[in-house]
Amino acid sequence: QVHLVVSGRGSVQAGGSLRLSCAASGAVFRRYCMAWFRQAPGKAREGVAAIDRVLSANFADSVKGRFTISKDHAKNIVYLQMNSLKPEDTAMYYCAAVSSWACGRGWQGEYEYPTWGQGTQVTVSS
Repeated sequence: QVHLVVSGRGSVQAGGSLRLSCAASGAVFRRYCMAWFRQAPGKAREGVAAIDRVLSANFADSVKGRFTISKDHAKNIVYLQMNSLKPEDTAMYYCAAVSSWACGRGWQGEYEYPTWGQGTQVTVSS
């Protein structure tokens, strides 16, 4: 069972950048599909990005071209680089993992992931 620890919370102005990190331990990290989700107050949890063992990535339409996801197998860390941030990106961000060779078409479904890190707040001001 993998254990996830998230870091990198912050507040930025619109147009700024932040990078979130999710450190994994306790399992063979490279075998996992890793994903980032976010949840704004009063809204459903949304899948933002996911990356699989061959570093193939998926992104929500709302963040394509602005966010990138990367996975460092040597360090057991997955990153979410967020550029050109908008006020609507304000949310609690979560890292999630599932033991799977690929992330699959259902990667945005939160119930696909049995393991979650703690949330970290990202606030973007206009």
